[in-house]
Amino acid sequence: MAHETTNTANSDAPDTASVSGIDVSYTDRGAGYPVLFIHGHPFDRTMWAPQVKAFAGRGYRVVVPDLRGYGRSTVVPGTTSMSAFARDLAALLDHLGLDVAGVVGLSMGGQVALEFYRLFPDRVDSLTLAATNPRAETDTGRASRVAMAERLRGEGMRGYTDEMLVGMMTADNVRDLPAVADHVRAMMYAAPPEGAAAAQYGRAQRPDYTPLLRRVSAPTLLMAGQHDRFTPPDFTESMHVLIPDSVVEIIEGAGHLPNLERPDRFNEVLRRFLDRCRTRV
Repeated sequence: MAHETTNTANSDAPDTASVSGIDVSYTDRGAGYPVLFIHGHPFDRTMWAPQVKAFAGRGYRVVVPDLRGYGRSTVVPGTTSMSAFARDLAALLDHLGLDVAGVVGLSMGGQVALEFYRLFPDRVDSLTLAATNPRAETDTGRASRVAMAERLRGEGMRGYTDEMLVGMMTADNVRDLPAVADHVRAMMYAAPPEGAAAAQYGRAQRPDYTPLLRRVSAPTLLMAGQHDRFTPPDFTESMHVLIPDSVVEIIEGAGHLPNLERPDRFNEVLRRFLDRCRTRV
């Protein structure tokens, strides 16, 4: 069981930790069962704002970093591997005095969460994977990632964002949830192109995590948006077959960002799961 911990900081401004030779910006709020939230590409820690509001100070300590190359964290040009992201997060937990935490990742953040589990299984008390593809890239997928990285470095984020917003969210939700769409668009516009490109190069080279799934001993929650075209629900169902202690929830009416498109349902499911994890013996 994870240790119950307390963060004594009161400021709403993000904190900064110098770890792994870079500065990592992060939010650390609340007291209780520690939960590490890992954002996807090309977002930042603010994608978890509904979860910070729902969980911090309500029996949970939430730690929500900007991954290297994103948000206010240091941009490191070149290639950022999944292991580099995971080791940064382990160093951040060390900085905060946390030996173990519940780990929640979405999309690329879910891939980072799987790499974190591969490297540091004893530090993962529970695992939540949302909109996550555990498979390695195909040859075509690798070429596409590299081409996208080159485009981001050359053109910046605006054209990519305008093309990808519908897809990150469903078309209906872009229309019906304008404040959410504006937030998603703003995060994507603001992502540093060099950092986003470095992550794309790293994702092109990521390993196949499918064999790891059978070895996951932490209780695991698997979530996907009903209309996610990037990581459709059958990806999630296939992981459920392999992970011994896992449960699945398909979030109705959501696309690739169920935590933002349907935050109340996402939070309800996550809370039920985490409440079980933090009270087990």
